[in-house]
Amino acid sequence: MLSPLLANIALSVLDEHLHRGWEPGGELSTDYRRGRRRAIGLPSWRLVRYADDFVVLVEGTRQDTETLHEEIAQVLAPIGLRLSPAKTQVVHLSEGFDFLGFHIQWRRKRGTNKWYVYTFIADRPLRSVKAKIRHLTHRTSQQGLAVVLINLNRITLGWAHYFRHAVAKHIFSKLDDLVWWRLVRLLRARHHWSWSDVRRRLTTPTGRWLPISSDGIELRKISAISVTRYRYRGNKIPTPWAPATT
Repeated sequence: MLSPLLANIALSVLDEHLHRGWEPGGELSTDYRRGRRRAIGLPSWRLVRYADDFVVLVEGTRQDTETLHEEIAQVLAPIGLRLSPAKTQVVHLSEGFDFLGFHIQWRRKRGTNKWYVYTFIADRPLRSVKAKIRHLTHRTSQQGLAVVLINLNRITLGWAHYFRHAVAKHIFSKLDDLVWWRLVRLLRARHHWSWSDVRRRLTTPTGRWLPISSDGIELRKISAISVTRYRYRGNKIPTPWAPATT
């Protein structure tokens, strides 16, 4: 596996190849020129890359996409790189694809005939965070409750901040339920509490549930993190480097 630094250096050749048409005067550089290409049945494309993970979005036919796939393989071959058959797919956006832990898919908005591109949390990172929660909250755990809460907050809140730009509110609430029930199960096993003990210790006299806490450390809700979707910035993402002139 290439390190992120080496990947960025090696794959700059791919950036230059696929971005060439977008440079001033290039065949993809304006809406008019892209429209002319569409009118005569030619594709357009856009590269999105992070280290050695990249997606090429193609406006065209499947054959256009497969031709570009072969072209990319030829560009990478001289620098000793090849596309992984297991990780490289040619899919329609309505089928969706996973990228950097997100599942990106074109879907019809419920109750309408309008179609939008939605960003969801992929299955793999969701399974991973659930496994970490279960490991930290095993009923036979010997760690103090405060330590368990610190580790839970660190893992779940960091995870949720990363995925807060996806369609995630429902999943955040489900994870809150999982964490709470796992902790209650741990406390009942550790202290031999009945359900009445749980209610007596974790509710106010008015019946309102209190957050689980220990030594000043409180379990923080994942669902309290606001979901902010569609942070489109186009080419306005700041960079300290000047664009290549050669």
